[in-house]
Parts: sequence; structure tokens; C-alpha cells
Amino acid sequence: MENYDIVVVGAGPSAAFLAYEVIQLDKTKKVLLIEQGKKVEERYCPIEKLGKCTKCKPMCNITCGFSGAGAFSDGKLSLYNKEDDDIYIGGVLHEYVGVEETKKLIDYADQIYLKFGADTKLEGVSYKEEIKKIYDKAKKEDINLVNIPIRHLGTEKSHELYGKIEKYLIDNGVKILFETTVSDLVIENNEIKGVKIRPAKYAEEEEYNNDETIIGKKVVLAVGRKGANWLVKMCDKHNIKTTAGTVDIGVRYELPDKIMENINKYMYEGKFIARPYPFRDKVRTFCQNPSGFVSTEVYDNNITLVNGHSYKERKSNNTNLAILVSHNFEYPFDRPIEYGRNVAKNLNALGNGNIVVQRLGDIYRGKRTWDEELKRNSVVPTLKSAVAGDITFALGYRTMTDILKFISALDKVIEGFANPDNLLYGPEIKFYSNKIAISNEFETSVKNLYSIGDGGGLTRGLMMASASGIQTARNLIER
Repeated sequence: MENYDIVVVGAGPSAAFLAYEVIQLDKTKKVLLIEQGKKVEERYCPIEKLGKCTKCKPMCNITCGFSGAGAFSDGKLSLYNKEDDDIYIGGVLHEYVGVEETKKLIDYADQIYLKFGADTKLEGVSYKEEIKKIYDKAKKEDINLVNIPIRHLGTEKSHELYGKIEKYLIDNGVKILFETTVSDLVIENNEIKGVKIRPAKYAEEEEYNNDETIIGKKVVLAVGRKGANWLVKMCDKHNIKTTAGTVDIGVRYELPDKIMENINKYMYEGKFIARPYPFRDKVRTFCQNPSGFVSTEVYDNNITLVNGHSYKERKSNNTNLAILVSHNFEYPFDRPIEYGRNVAKNLNALGNGNIVVQRLGDIYRGKRTWDEELKRNSVVPTLKSAVAGDITFALGYRTMTDILKFISALDKVIEGFANPDNLLYGPEIKFYSNKIAISNEFETSVKNLYSIGDGGGLTRGLMMASASGIQTARNLIER
């Protein structure tokens, strides 16, 4: 059995930046990252060549591998405005370390990204007056616009940048086990002792009995959204304290660049948030991709979800963005991930395992979209594998009502946002584990077991996940 000072489950941004900071603070520490996917340089998505999702085995190359989904995302790093007295985007890290300390962590993480090749250009900082006009217009429709500086890496550049970070960690003594999954946690008397691992290809094999035990003085769970379901199982099995979490359910919305021209130019990504009647649920735009491409990603049990990419060099004529509705459940139901997975399963079934796409106008007409109609549509789909159909069969009345009300309201701010030819792809779901109860040092109810990043509900997005990793390294070294 091998022994390590720090064992990290996952190798996404939070894990990578944790390892980076440990190197800066104490090179003598033995650090192990356990990742069920591949090295960055070995990750590619077959859909680019084949035009369809092949559901890579044993793990999806989009969601798994070093840097997690970050290597295949559009790579937006959300910063902050110096005048802001709060942190408006990226989770709840500031509730544990404070607003000013979170800003310092963002600055530090940003410098690391720049060191490894991030674009020096910042979006959303040059058109203050124009943005203020859009903000005021949105306010009249009871929509809040959050504008913060964004550093856009680009999907292909994210791949290169994280590859450099991966090499840096390995060259500096960090061990990374690829294509390896953690089958269980080793806990004795409510204290973590290590983890059990196996090859990723046997992840779902209940009869597999050749697990290897890794000893770790400290174990950090940095599993990302892909690992949220696994994290729920571990919390249930080992009585790790949690509180009911949130699941964001919605669609990927695609419309012409010309409609989003001002938003794309002034901000690159407009973060619009509203609570439309009658349900007053939180509805928001997320992950806007100017001249981008709609994409797919595969989760556990072949659940296929929709996402979006934006490249530095390769361009389309469409902008895509997520419209997400936050769902929070109370007694007696406390399984938000299970709820979201059921929505996804039903939509996948309607699309025969594929993403379903529907024209907005067809939803208003109470009909499905047919292939022939899609071929004549003025908005040409960028996800060629999507199947024309009817997402309202599976998305749910409340969710669908929230989305349609939101689109209608935003049309008064952005003319053409509710054009009947605009496309809705489903499902887009952001899974977070039931929020793990953690201390200000991110320690769980199990001694020496920590939880960071997106999977456990602490952060949302590349920058905040990275910042949480940096802070965790400091916490562990100081202790």
C-alpha cells in the first residue's frame, strides 16, 4: 500500500490548482491525484469527425480526464469588479473565506492562468456606458444583469493550457493516476485513512474484488459535477453530513449572432437573472458562447446532456447559451440529482439516446419540430447529431413555464431573443451533490476529509474551483 500526504479524488481545476499551490509551499509533500479519465493530450471527442456521440468507454472524454470538463469547455474565467462589495458569480467560496480574501484568491489564480498562456485580453471592461443602458433596460423587466470581467481561453486553447499545467505538476513530483476510479473511502472511527481504487473500466462492476488501497493522511474530494452522483453515494454510505442541494435544469438556447451582437461585443457573456411569475424560481443565463457550437457530454449510465463551446479560431454564425432553472427540494424529497437524472433519461429516450432540439415557435404552437422544418429553419443547428422533437414531453410544466416566461421577458431587452426560429436543445442539467457540510477550512464531518470544487456545491465554474483548490492547499500545509 502506497502512502501519501495528500490524496485528491479527481483532477479537475480545483485539484490541479491545489497541487500547484502545494508545490509552491512545500515540495516535500507527497501528492496523488486520482483521475478516472485520460491525460489532456489523449482526450478528444469523436463527434467532431463522426457527427454523432459514440458514448466513449469507459468514460466520456468531454467530462473526464485531467482538468475535467474544463479542457473542453469554452474556457471562460469569471473575475470580479473592484467596486463590488460581494461575489455574485461562482458559488459560495466567499461565505467561508470572506469577500476580500476571495478576490485575492481570484487574482492569484488569474496570474497562474496567465503564466500558463491565458489570453491577456479582458472582456466586459471597455463599454461601461453601453452596458449600463442594457442593465437599466433589463431592470424595467425585473431582470438583473450581472456584468463582470471575463478572460476567454477558448475551447482549443483551454486544452493547450491545461496540458501545460498537467506537465508542470508531473515534472514537479505530483503523481497522477489516470483511468483510475475511487471505488470507496477508507474511514475508521470517523477519520479518513485512505481510498480504494480500481481501473476505470471496472467502475460499475459490483463483483470486482481486486481493489487496491491507497493510504492518505489527508483526502480531498474534488470530483466536479461529473462525480456528484458518486459523492452522494459516498455521503450516504459513510454518514458524511450534507444539506439538501440544488439542481439546475433547462435548455441550451441557440440564436443568430446578429441578435446577440451588442451583448457579445460589450460583455462577451451576459449573465441575466430573473424570478418570473408565477413560480418565482431563479432562472438565469449561463455559459454564453458567441459564434459558438452546441455540444454533447455523457455522464454516468450513458445520460447525455447538452453544453456549448466557443473557440478562438473556429467560428459559427450562432450564439448559444444555457437557460437554467434552479430547483430546490424540501422534505420529504431530498434527491435533487435523482430528479434531474430522471428528467434527462426521459428526454434521452425521446431522442433515442440523443439530444432533442425544438424550435421556439413550435413550442408556442403546441407541436413538435420535424426534420423537414428544421432543414428550412433560418437558424441552422450547430449540433448535427441533435434529433428534432418535442422537449416539453419531458422537461416539466414548471420548468418549461419558467423558461418561456424568461425568454419572453428578455426579448424586451434583446430584440429577437424570442424569435420563433430560435432553437432549444435539451436537456442541459448542472448536477451538484447535496451540499456537503464543511468547516471554514473545507473539512467535512469526517476528520481529515475535505470537499472542494463544483461537485460538492462549494463553487461553480473554472475560476472559483481553481481558487478553492489554492485555498485548500494553504489550509492543509498550514495545519
